[in-house]
Amino acid sequence: MTKKQLLKSFIFIVLILWMLVHLTYILRTNGDVKDRYVGFYAEKKNTLDAVFIGSSPLPACIATPKIYADTGITVYPISSNMQRPVATRYLVEEVLKRQNPELLIFEMRMWTARDEDLLGNMAHTREVTDNLKYSLNRIRAINAMVDDKEERLTYYFDIFKYHSNWKTLFLWSQFRTLFYAYPEDLKGHVIETDVGPADKPFVTAQREAIPPEEEEYLLDLLEYIEEKGLNALFVVTPYSATEDEQKKINYMSDLITEHGYPFLDMNGCTDEIGLDFETDIRDYGTHTNILGAEKVTDFFEQYLVDNYRASGKGLISDHRGDSRYSSWDEAFDKWQRDCETARDLVRNNIENGIYYELDAE
Repeated sequence: MTKKQLLKSFIFIVLILWMLVHLTYILRTNGDVKDRYVGFYAEKKNTLDAVFIGSSPLPACIATPKIYADTGITVYPISSNMQRPVATRYLVEEVLKRQNPELLIFEMRMWTARDEDLLGNMAHTREVTDNLKYSLNRIRAINAMVDDKEERLTYYFDIFKYHSNWKTLFLWSQFRTLFYAYPEDLKGHVIETDVGPADKPFVTAQREAIPPEEEEYLLDLLEYIEEKGLNALFVVTPYSATEDEQKKINYMSDLITEHGYPFLDMNGCTDEIGLDFETDIRDYGTHTNILGAEKVTDFFEQYLVDNYRASGKGLISDHRGDSRYSSWDEAFDKWQRDCETARDLVRNNIENGIYYELDAE
């Protein structure tokens, strides 16, 4: 075979691989999670002041366009449903490939659960691995999250799973993800309008160890961010935590603060937040609706200003008025419009006793 033939063969193989990768991006199942990750990749490099990593409560209770409008701080959530703690280290590495955030923020609810209890639906694992761009970091994440080596092939090449979605090639909402980068209208935030009254979180000062595998992942994460010199904040967004969960949250708080990082347990701040568990919760204890989200966001953005901007620890920039951040102004305008309708829907649900149906999803 001549050099010219070798070159043609090489170019042909590269084109085939390129097509497979980008077809896979299009065929991956659409939805809020995919939109959130695609939106992250679309953010201009080194323009995010803070990145949130954690499970599904994040996009519901943290209104990122509002934080920007009120403070000029850009915050984006890298979240997925039932996000397993083992994924966290790899998500941090993915963030650092594109952004240089002043602050990494970790939501810690899922760290109270045993990893084996989070494996009942592998779709939750795929919501991480199948929403990362193809890279060595993605391979490492798959190897860490999928124990069965024979199953890993369908994770490495997820087109095997999604090939039947070929009809979505003709949908603009899917075709626009050809390069897995397309702006997310609300910067990762999701407006919820359901109502499901819930109990307040259990109050206790007792401690109980988190599952050993989760503690191992946490210690590894702490060592990693210490070595990298990264600024980090660990939080628990407010929810109806059980006694067992709150004991484990208290244990994590001790462990994390001993390593020199702050821990914000919003379960202990619900009165200060003004959260009403009769009206502000979407689904009987886990996620907030828009009424709750506005309250949590007000509290959290003030925490950021008081503990970072005012103290000089970071997040000192105010990007409002900077043309490079015009998409954030657009996101806030849309958020304001959508919120007017959303608040009315929530209040109508409350007034008429229309509550969230648990089996609706």
